[in-house]
Amino acid sequence: MSHPLPPLNPLRAFEVAARLRSLTRAADEMHVSQVAVSRQVKVLEDYLGVALFTRLHRGIELTQEGAELYDGIKNAFRDIEKASRQVSRRNQRDTLSIQSYTTFSQRWLIPRLADFHKKNPLLEVKLSSSLKPVDFGLQNVDAAIRSGHGDWPGLHAEKLVDIELIPIVSASLWSSENLVKEDISRVRLLHSMARPDDWKKWIEASGIQADPEMGIKFDTSALAYEAASMDIGCAIAIKVFIERQLQDGSFVALSDFVCKTGEAYYLTWPKDARPSDALLKFLEWMRGLIGQPL
Repeated sequence: MSHPLPPLNPLRAFEVAARLRSLTRAADEMHVSQVAVSRQVKVLEDYLGVALFTRLHRGIELTQEGAELYDGIKNAFRDIEKASRQVSRRNQRDTLSIQSYTTFSQRWLIPRLADFHKKNPLLEVKLSSSLKPVDFGLQNVDAAIRSGHGDWPGLHAEKLVDIELIPIVSASLWSSENLVKEDISRVRLLHSMARPDDWKKWIEASGIQADPEMGIKFDTSALAYEAASMDIGCAIAIKVFIERQLQDGSFVALSDFVCKTGEAYYLTWPKDARPSDALLKFLEWMRGLIGQPL
């Protein structure tokens, strides 16, 4: 005789609490009270006849039995969520969800999105920003922009633009400080904590003498570019993001040397999932844009 399945609601409460190692965070994710989660876990413990968690002063820990149960069910819940999203997407072909980096969105994608919407007026675009890689098994995202070499396991990677580095200052700082090309040591360096090695890469490749650790650090490249525009110093910029400002003269390249990092931005999506019609339209549109200026 087959063993009946445990009650599924308590099993789900246990899975979330075990994954997050917290009854409080589990309650937040499930939009219920901590007492409700604790009660559901107790129902499952009574059903199985074992303790699944050790309650500590500041949290919970899995018992041996709890760890064995979690290892056995975690993938099952991920598979259920993934299958549910794939089924629900069949009725949501007019919605496209893209995750990107803040700077890529601000400097490259957003200025072009009006053209995409003009060509696809009935397609709703949802654009989110994060530095963390997308978990396509858990997040309701069609595709994501990632930077690197395009070799992520399990993902298709469509190359968009190369990452080439160049130092920039505002035209007003260039003029007021009487700067000349290669005057790196005379200016304050502006860093992006999202790309902490860019100055080091450029300085080593250019051979120019400067301390790559000095200066001011910002959370994103977009903030570093904004600081450069306000005469605060010299930002190490991804060339494709500031080409328009170089052309109109609001930014000046403090060196003509461009560091080719070998990296690029890619549009990525899972190999094991058929792209939605919305994603196929977006991909076709992106392919037409590659290499075109704003």
